[in-house]
Amino acid sequence: MLNRPGSGVFISFEGIDGSGKSTQARALAEDLRAQGHKVVLTREPGGATGAEAIRRLLVEGDPDRWSPETEILLFNAARRDHLEKTILPALARGEIVITDRFADSTRVYQGTARAALRPLVDRLHDLVIGLEPDLTFVIDLDARTALARGLARDSGEDRFEVMGQDFQERLRAGFLALAREYPARVQLVDGGRAPDQISADLAGRMQRFLGALA
Repeated sequence: MLNRPGSGVFISFEGIDGSGKSTQARALAEDLRAQGHKVVLTREPGGATGAEAIRRLLVEGDPDRWSPETEILLFNAARRDHLEKTILPALARGEIVITDRFADSTRVYQGTARAALRPLVDRLHDLVIGLEPDLTFVIDLDARTALARGLARDSGEDRFEVMGQDFQERLRAGFLALAREYPARVQLVDGGRAPDQISADLAGRMQRFLGALA
């Protein structure tokens, strides 16, 4: 694994499309900044100039535009740029990095839900990324509700949403399995509550986590 520089804290948000993770990532970043922490809020695919260019290739267009294997390569290329340009420099400065998606999304989307390619996902991650978040929040929400939210956004970045509810169900099962696989790192968060209730829950969890590091 990568030897991480600095004393920063790396937090990721995960969940199916439309689960509300992006909203909650922003809310947690704002809460931590209000407490005086230096926070970098970023996202995947994206978070750096090159990675944002790759993002458009991945989230727009026909669902069959890429094979799962090609997606894995594109996501890792974007993630490496994100890591080099944004994540590692911020951690080296001792800041808190909050990312909307990281490697767990590739483990679930391409490694489980799109195809049974988890060994390939893990091998490439070890070779070119080599970093895991310190803490991961999975915002869990039923697939029907999340899909309706995701499609209602009409953002133009709906390549994965249009794969349908069955695909979203497989994604949800994948994230739940991930929480069982990494219980020390991955925390499930009930996404069916009011947004302010979820935010308060996350703020409390984050304070306990930071307190344990002190």
